[in-house]
Amino acid sequence: MLTGKKVAFVGGDARILEVIRHLIELDAGAVLMGFDRLEAEIPGAEKVGLTVETLADVDALVLPLAGLDEEGYADSAYSAGRIRLQDEHFSVLPSYCQVFSGIAGPYLEQICRRHGLRLVKLMDLDEVAILNSIPTAEGAIQMAMENTDITIHGSRSMVLGFGRCGMTLARTLAAMGAKVKAGARKPADLARIREMGLTAFPMKDLGDHVGDAEIIFNTIPAPVLTADILARVPRNCLIIDIASKPGGTDFRYAQRRGIRALLAPSLPGIVAPKTAGQILAGTLSRYIWESG
Repeated sequence: MLTGKKVAFVGGDARILEVIRHLIELDAGAVLMGFDRLEAEIPGAEKVGLTVETLADVDALVLPLAGLDEEGYADSAYSAGRIRLQDEHFSVLPSYCQVFSGIAGPYLEQICRRHGLRLVKLMDLDEVAILNSIPTAEGAIQMAMENTDITIHGSRSMVLGFGRCGMTLARTLAAMGAKVKAGARKPADLARIREMGLTAFPMKDLGDHVGDAEIIFNTIPAPVLTADILARVPRNCLIIDIASKPGGTDFRYAQRRGIRALLAPSLPGIVAPKTAGQILAGTLSRYIWESG
């Protein structure tokens, strides 16, 4: 139970609503900032303005999963405008307060460091990222099914990157009967791909393997599907790029060649916000409880 704990939520989307409900069920107090357009009432939660007084006694500050931009703004799906968190807001947070965000840019990293606050980047945690890879893979495959005229079964599908999302995606595609090629840089990942019965290739040889691809899923947040590589990709190939913005695809050149390329970050919050929120809620509650 989180009796006596006060948690401040600043902005967010449908996933954060699941977190709020879960923490309230555990008897935590919840104050919501940037939820002025939220029509549904959440029993036990209080909508308030963003003030230093409200933040002065919180045990945890929960930010949107995208964090803050470099001017301190937080996006909220339930606010008429964006909310700005500045130095004065972080300066009043108690030393024991934990700051939670999905990812964190330099602004958030530096301001938490300056005030000695513990910053927890949820998407860096294996317990979140591995489970989050499930709705990510399902969402990416759903997009492929909606944007092609072929079945996944029997398709020549390629997965670029073999991290937590790439591994789940490759395994799911194979289970659906796709002919899966997977590219990775690390020898251990290439070995795992082969152990799974899939076709493995090192990323440096990507250009030699894209010539017959029907669907390419990219998970690498770096330029990998460059103009040189895309020049070898069939024009009827579909690219689903699930890497964080701006993705790893040269979308301008893909369009020029007539290749359909879709950028699809943050799929869990789009295709399965309830499940994604429950994953986050479990981790958040444990971190708050363990803080004492």
